[in-house]
Amino acid sequence: MTSVKDPFQFQEFEEAGNLLEANRDATTISIEREDINPEKQRKDAGFTPDGDDEDPLANDDRTEFLSGQKKSVPFWTFEYYQRFFDIETHHVKERIFGSVLPWPGKNFIHVYLRRNPDLYGPFWICITLVFAIAISGNISNFLVHLGKPNYKYTPEFRKVTIAATAIFSYAWLVPLALWGFLLWRNNKILNLVSYSFMEIVCVYGYSLSIYIPAVVLWIFPFEWLRWCSIVVALCLSGSVLVMTFWPAVRDDHPKVIMAIISAIVVLNLLLAVGCKAYFFSKPEPVLPVENDAATEAIKATSSP
Repeated sequence: MTSVKDPFQFQEFEEAGNLLEANRDATTISIEREDINPEKQRKDAGFTPDGDDEDPLANDDRTEFLSGQKKSVPFWTFEYYQRFFDIETHHVKERIFGSVLPWPGKNFIHVYLRRNPDLYGPFWICITLVFAIAISGNISNFLVHLGKPNYKYTPEFRKVTIAATAIFSYAWLVPLALWGFLLWRNNKILNLVSYSFMEIVCVYGYSLSIYIPAVVLWIFPFEWLRWCSIVVALCLSGSVLVMTFWPAVRDDHPKVIMAIISAIVVLNLLLAVGCKAYFFSKPEPVLPVENDAATEAIKATSSP
């Protein structure tokens, strides 16, 4: 009986040399050759990549990612300011808490900004403070004059414009002047601590967040409450600014240090006191009401 060969049975094949001797016209390819150029093989196969199909933006992004550097864009373009609004919500909350509750020895820029300033938080803090001042001022004036027969309430919308001018001027012009002065002093002395303009704007914007609850308390017509809230807000806001800019000026001349620190504190004080004095009326003292009938009766009896 003829045995049937099992195709799944392991078989020992002949050596490669014997196979080549049996078929001398066979073509062999060595996989151990290292001199084979894949680019040459693609060209031999008739494949020529078109350089126009490559995305130049993808190449720029790849180069930027590999180099670890960001492309510099002009400051007058929208793209330049767009990156300052790209921030997570929890980072904004963290920076607000850091400005409201400053801790001695902690630099706001080094601890919270970490060379990544934003304009999203400062912008909305200024907007909120503007409307808080205008609305609270209108409500306070209404409560002060409530009950007077000749008083007619009219909403003062011009306070929104005045408050916006004051707040945004303080949040932009003061940092601009401080940045220019620090830049000029850094050229005079060797100082290892320097801040960019956006970092200074960010610090000033977040330092105003403590004034929002303080302004709401100014609605109540009690002068002692208003002044207490002003003192607390000034101490917290001023502490953030002084502790932040102290490393940038401590190596300067003592007179220059005193001038810069005094200017930071005084401008902060003028903003708070000015807003309180202009937008919130001082409660008028209550005068004793005279009884006209009793007065006339006394006069009548006393006359001969």
